[in-house]
Amino acid sequence: MVRHFLRLLLVTLLPVTCAAAPDSHSSLFSLNTGDLKAELADARAGGKRALMLFFEQEGCPGCRHMKQHVFNRKEVQDYYRNNFVSLPVDIHGSVPLRDFAGRDLTEKTYAQAMKVRGTPTFVFTDLTGAEIVRIVGPLETPQEFLLLGEFVTSGAYKSRSFAQYKAAKPLQKGI
Repeated sequence: MVRHFLRLLLVTLLPVTCAAAPDSHSSLFSLNTGDLKAELADARAGGKRALMLFFEQEGCPGCRHMKQHVFNRKEVQDYYRNNFVSLPVDIHGSVPLRDFAGRDLTEKTYAQAMKVRGTPTFVFTDLTGAEIVRIVGPLETPQEFLLLGEFVTSGAYKSRSFAQYKAAKPLQKGI
């Protein structure tokens, strides 16, 4: 019940937030209920391919680069919203979070449990909550981040690394 109330409240406030900054990095991310198991259920119900967790921290230059130069691009936002439930996690945060196993943690203790050692870290999980791809460090361009999304959605991660995938697929210019 509380989860639904929070969603209703956030959905009510979303138009105000988006009207102020329609292409901000925040429009890449889904409304986070703090319950990763419920987020997986929503992802499955919404036909998403995976969950993408963006582990970040205040003052992180790579996180700032991603927000200022990658996440704010419409094509990135559209692709990721269509294919993933994307959630930010502050590695020093005290916000309550329920993990995939139903354990109540904080963002900080969850990041520690996930062995996140640096930021930004991108962790993609399949729709059962199993980690399938982890990338540590910023991606330089929107094209590279889109390629990472394609790497996950295509299933290429099952047979090669992202570096191998990227080397075999030159990035398109002009995105």
